[in-house]
Parts: sequence; structure tokens; C-alpha cells
Amino acid sequence: MERQRVIIVDDDEAVRDSMRAMLEAEGFTVQCYAAANCLLEEAVPSHACLVTDVRMPGMSGLELQEELNRRKLNLPVIMITGHADVPLAVRAMKAGAVEFIEKPVAGEILVAAIKAALHLGVQSQAREAETKAAQEVLQSLTPREREILGMLVKGLANKTVAQQLGISHRTVELHRAHIVQKLNAKNLSAMVRLVLAAEGRG
Repeated sequence: MERQRVIIVDDDEAVRDSMRAMLEAEGFTVQCYAAANCLLEEAVPSHACLVTDVRMPGMSGLELQEELNRRKLNLPVIMITGHADVPLAVRAMKAGAVEFIEKPVAGEILVAAIKAALHLGVQSQAREAETKAAQEVLQSLTPREREILGMLVKGLANKTVAQQLGISHRTVELHRAHIVQKLNAKNLSAMVRLVLAAEGRG
């Protein structure tokens, strides 16, 4: 099994070394960077937890998080913060950070937070994969089939769909049969779940 990866970005060398030693002792694979731009110059791994200080020279931890979001690298982020930086850390959590930990950092709290963050990251990536797969399946439908599917998942009966679109009840049934076949959906509930997944709400 691949070891869980942690990326540490902190301008304080002593803090980096301390966290690296502690996390490697816990079985994590650890990459350390003295500045945000050093990380961004490399290929950022997608399966990792980022631990970063809120305040750093140059690019801050919050700015780093926002840049990773822009690059669609949705890593779970843990912010390390001094007492005066709590408002910034709260802002970071609103931007998607999963946790913030005040200095001095207690080892057991950091380890627990990283494990929870990595678990959330796995769940998030699974949802993203599900969304992408559902969107690809829905692309197989014709525009008319997508229109009818949208009406069906809103709870409209075949007869109502036919009336609203000005087509025969039989035509709606044929479209519905094609939709079921293309989506491999056994019933309306399966169709609804697929549409919700494609919208990222599965």
C-alpha cells in the first residue's frame, strides 16, 4: 500500500524539520518546501495533504491555497496559524481548508488532522470521479433525450412531458426507453442519482 503523502510549506526551517521527523515516524511520506513558489514550480501530487503556515514571506498560505484551487488541484489543506492569524485561517477554511491549528503545534493534533484531511481528500476525489463519469454518460444522449430526462427527473409523467413538448405519448415512451438503455438505468431513481452525480450532488 502506498504511504500517505504530506506536503509541508513553511519558511521556518526548524518547524519544517520538526514536523518532517514527527510525520515520517508516523509512516507518512513527507515533502518540505521553504516557500510556496518552490512547491508551485514542481508537479504537485494530487493525492496528498498540504500543511502550510498562514503567514509567510512572499506568497502566504492562503494565497497558495487559492492558487492550487485555480489550478484545479483540490488538495486537503491544513493551516498552521499564530493566535493573531485566526481571522485569516477562518478565511482559508471558507476557501476550502479543512482545518487550522494554532501554534505551538501539538504532534498528536497535527497527525489526527492530517489523517482526517487525507480521508476527506479521498472522498472528494471519488466524488469528482463519479461526477466526471456521470457527465460522460449523459453526453451520450441527444439534446431531445436530455431535455426529456430533465423533465422526468423533475417528476413529470410521460403524458405531461408529451403535452409540454407537443409530441405524442408514444414518442416520449420511445425516448425514455432509449434513455434507460444508454444510461443503463433500471428505474427513475437511478436516472435521478445519475443526474445529481453529474451536477456534483451525488
